[in-house]
Amino acid sequence: MDDTAPESGWPGQDLDHAVLIASRLKERLYATITMIAVVVGLAHSGHAGPRGAAVSVAVTAVGLWLTSIVADGQAHRVMHGPEDSGRQLRQTLFVSSPLLLSAVGPLVLIALSALGAMELRTALLTAAGVSVGVLFAWGWYGGVRMGAHTAVALLAGVADAAIGTVVALVKAAGH
Repeated sequence: MDDTAPESGWPGQDLDHAVLIASRLKERLYATITMIAVVVGLAHSGHAGPRGAAVSVAVTAVGLWLTSIVADGQAHRVMHGPEDSGRQLRQTLFVSSPLLLSAVGPLVLIALSALGAMELRTALLTAAGVSVGVLFAWGWYGGVRMGAHTAVALLAGVADAAIGTVVALVKAAGH
């Protein structure tokens, strides 16, 4: 361990690494909320089959990921010029990878639907429910990491889950 590295509150990690981890979590939360809207929209549209739903979910995740890479690269070049672009690309890929991971759960459930294990609408709404649960877990964990008491950590989880639920309800109301 490098004793000269600035402390970030996480033993053995420097401040730059902590900022990358926080940015990665932020991307994961954004992607999870976006995926909730996509799967609820698909569930209520009634027009997509398993193949179309899988393509929509995959294209959404890849589109978010590519947009993040382009935006981060452009912002870096505007602020720092072309210097150290290889390091910046590696950091961007690390931070943005959760954007792709947000599609895994919905794609697994859509595949189960395609295999006849459940109706597509059930698979999509289950994916939305699991994503709301993931938001709760991250909110609770964030509360715990900030040193909050159990009740405050649970409240943070409920707040995050409420955001995901509101997104789902707004999307469902639009169909």
